[in-house]
Formats: sequence, C-alpha cells, structure tokens
Amino acid sequence: MASSTVSLALLLVFFTFSFSEAKEFLVSSWEVSSSEPDRLNKWAESSRFQVGDYLVWKYDGKKDSVLQVSRGDYLNCNTKSPIEEHKDGNTTVRLDRSGPFYFISGADGHCQKGQRLIVVVMSHGARSGFMGITPAPSPMEIDGPAVAPTSGALGLKRDGYCLVVLASLLGLLLV
Repeated sequence: MASSTVSLALLLVFFTFSFSEAKEFLVSSWEVSSSEPDRLNKWAESSRFQVGDYLVWKYDGKKDSVLQVSRGDYLNCNTKSPIEEHKDGNTTVRLDRSGPFYFISGADGHCQKGQRLIVVVMSHGARSGFMGITPAPSPMEIDGPAVAPTSGALGLKRDGYCLVVLASLLGLLLV
C-alpha cells in the first residue's frame, strides 16, 4: 500500500511538471539589420511561446534598450510611453498571459528600421503536439483585439486525459 501511494505521488508530480515547463528564448542580435528588417518577427513566427516562458535579450545597454509597448505604439514606433522599459543590457521578460506582446528598440530610429518584435503567447498546455493543436497565427496577421491562438477543445483534451490517468491511479490504490 505504501509503495502505491509513493507511485501515485511521483506520477502526480510528473504530470504537473510535464504540462507547465517554462522555457527561455534568447532574442538573438537585438540590433538593426539592413539585409532582413523583419527577421525578428520571422523568428517569433517559427517559435512556440507559452504562458510562463521568458524572453531574454543581450545587448549594449549604453546604446540601446528594450521597450514593451502597446500595439499602436508598436505600429507607430512610438517610444514615448512604454509599458515597460529595460536598459540594463541583460533583459528578461516573463510572458505572463496569452496573446500578443509588442517590443521595440528604444534607440532613435531603430524601430523604423525593423528593430521590433511581436510575440504571440499560447495558453498553458498548447505546446504539446499530441493534443492536436494548430499553429499560432503569424504576428503580422493580428488585427483588432488580442485573442489567444488556442481552441477550447485543447483544454478539454488535456484535462480529460489527466482525469483518466488520475482515475486509473486511484483505482489501483483501491484494489
């Protein structure tokens, strides 16, 4: 009986962490690129960001900064009223909700030359491929209010799967 309880506890820990593993994404070369001005957004489109993940920037804090801004300020490269401003050269931002996040350079003229980034964050559990999710939309396709790129069925599949596993484990304990 004690070994069954230990097994159940280990399985519960495994399932808890397997669905909530945060990742760090390095935003490489936070600088103006004349050859490919939209390279940062192309990188973001090919990545899967989930609530709880982190974006990490390494840059010269004396020459540049990272500004988190609204959609309108992103589109207009407005650096006057950022949501958050980072100037330390080693910036980490936690993606704490689903939907789009907008970032621009604080250096004069850099945003206009393409040094900006849109990250679309999926809700918890949307990263696992076995759950039948569809790819997130391109950040450039987002018009209007922010909407998380997930379906309600995804949560049902994951939650249903967890309930079946937990019920099976409970059944083993009672036998």
